[in-house]
Amino acid sequence: MKRAERLHALTEELRRAGTRGVTAERLARDFAVSVRTVKRDLAALEAGGAPVWSRPGPGGGYGLAAGSTLPPISFSPAQAVSLLAAVAAAPDAPYSDLAAAGVRKIVDVLDPRTRVRAEALAGRIWIDAPPPASRAIRSALEEAMADQRVVRIRYVSGDGAPTVRDVEPVLFASTNGRWYLIGWCRLRDAMRWFSVSRIERATVTGAACSGHTVAEVGEPPPHARPVYRERPETTAAG
Repeated sequence: MKRAERLHALTEELRRAGTRGVTAERLARDFAVSVRTVKRDLAALEAGGAPVWSRPGPGGGYGLAAGSTLPPISFSPAQAVSLLAAVAAAPDAPYSDLAAAGVRKIVDVLDPRTRVRAEALAGRIWIDAPPPASRAIRSALEEAMADQRVVRIRYVSGDGAPTVRDVEPVLFASTNGRWYLIGWCRLRDAMRWFSVSRIERATVTGAACSGHTVAEVGEPPPHARPVYRERPETTAAG
């Protein structure tokens, strides 16, 4: 990672840590550099106007001054293209349309030089992704998940038998290249996995979910993980 890109990323780490702070040691591990390099980068950010604070001793580290603001988030060309590639490669992922719109907003506000470099780099990446499921079906599933409402689906099983089921959505999961809706099936009175590609129709009902949790689905496979997880706090001295 070039220093300019590391400074951008370091700024975002401090932004996320906020008043909680983060140690120089953890930053050094995250960016695969020495503690001395991290402290030099922090000094450069502070000299450039970033409201960086430092606190020694247990619970100390580095953060951003309370009530302060930073310039808008900035991206390197590679960071911008990584988002473009990830979204383009997964058109059937939940909320992919919203993700694509969000990435377009990011590209639109890049400074002209970065945008030109990002567009040139993006032209060197080709993606042949399978067509996604019906937009109407995906929208209904996404709405039901976000609002925690029961969704009524017409589902075709592996042997071709169709059934109509009311499902309380709990998880979206991707495995072996397929997306699944995991939820409490009121017809079977049990947790079930539904391949999104086999859902022929989906309608959000007015009924609220009854509170089934992710824990009821069971342990995820060894390599499965949420798309976002907060990093653990560090209390060692910086």
